[in-house]
Amino acid sequence: MKRLTGFLLLIWTICLCGGGCIGIGYQAGSKPLFGEDVHTVYVPLFAADPTRRHLAERLTEAVCKRIEERSPYKVVSRPTADSVLQGRLVERSQRVHIVDDFNDPRQKTGTIKIEVKWHSRREQELGSTVLSWNEGAASASAADTMSAEFGHSQLTSEQRQIEELADKIVGMMEMPW
Repeated sequence: MKRLTGFLLLIWTICLCGGGCIGIGYQAGSKPLFGEDVHTVYVPLFAADPTRRHLAERLTEAVCKRIEERSPYKVVSRPTADSVLQGRLVERSQRVHIVDDFNDPRQKTGTIKIEVKWHSRREQELGSTVLSWNEGAASASAADTMSAEFGHSQLTSEQRQIEELADKIVGMMEMPW
């Protein structure tokens, strides 16, 4: 009888705790993190000046892949999608910290800054409060330190920044808590 009472008490505790989490708005899984009114996203090539065109192409590709991986949204190639995610490369800067005897950079920090706007076809703004939205666009930046002695290159440093920015952009697409 004691075992049965203990078992029922355990079941009651689990139900009470589980029900309490649902009652106060906690969510489980990835689907509830994203709005259900959008199913498709069109991502045009991010805008950039002609000298940084390759960087904008790589960033657009990374964002599309990350949307497909981490969200329930489908990236489509037509502007008639449920929503449009536009981006613009605002700044690309490098700061050298250490140079060798031949004045070659041995350690430097690169930063990429972008602006992103996500809206539905009805021009209704979508997005979250993860990053501050001002005048319809959110900005995000990523920095990475390249050290030649550790086998880093300019390309690997840029790729890490691009991947970090893609993660931030998809994180901005999540619904606010």
